Amino acid sequence: MTVYYLIPMFNEQDNLVSLQKKLLSSLPDLNKFFVFSDDCSTDNSVSLVKKLFPAERLHVVEKDKNAGPGHSFNLGFEWILNHSQSDEDIVVTMEADGTSDISILHDMISVSNMGYDLVLASVYAQGGGFSQTSFIRKSLSFVANMMFRMIFDIKVLTLSSFYRVYHVSLLKNIKANYIVVINEPGFICMLEVLMKSINSNAKVVEIPMVLDTNARVGKSKMKILKTTGTYVRFLLSFKKHKAKPF
Repeated sequence: MTVYYLIPMFNEQDNLVSLQKKLLSSLPDLNKFFVFSDDCSTDNSVSLVKKLFPAERLHVVEKDKNAGPGHSFNLGFEWILNHSQSDEDIVVTMEADGTSDISILHDMISVSNMGYDLVLASVYAQGGGFSQTSFIRKSLSFVANMMFRMIFDIKVLTLSSFYRVYHVSLLKNIKANYIVVINEPGFICMLEVLMKSINSNAKVVEIPMVLDTNARVGKSKMKILKTTGTYVRFLLSFKKHKAKPF
């Protein structure tokens, strides 16, 4: 079994050294491969990643124009699906800014190996939470999650977190059912792939995580107004077509 770390990246040079230390020391008994999907960083992120990670265990997806995290994730998923040698392989997706709690990754893998196709790190599960973030971000996240859970009848609590563990077999099923894993280029891509997973009869489970924004150097790349507009458009598309917008 190979564990593929899939990490979208945009101007994260200040976070990469600490991220590298966490990732290389994680899951010491497993075969690891690192896929960074760069969204046209204008700093030294790409060159730094290539220096920090062993070349034989690294692939950097580079593209011609900035297109958003969903686009980066989809290119990374495609590369992994083209190179994975076993349905038993797993994909760990996470933020490049170091806010994903590496200390719970072993538990996420263990739960995944119990027969779950998708494991979500959840700030809303019992025991999870926020160590420090703005009231506006917490409020928007809570309202958006609650609204989408009701509209789409989703039972899980966390819909938009990047930090997840997928079985490659699930990603293959999603691609077979929908042609591509992700269509949406923006941050709503995580809701899209979650819904596609549920519609593909995936076994989904959440484990608690405390989101520590103090671990990040610099500001979040998510633009609140733009992301809110994307969520509204997604909802209107669903209402207009009376079906899941895929």
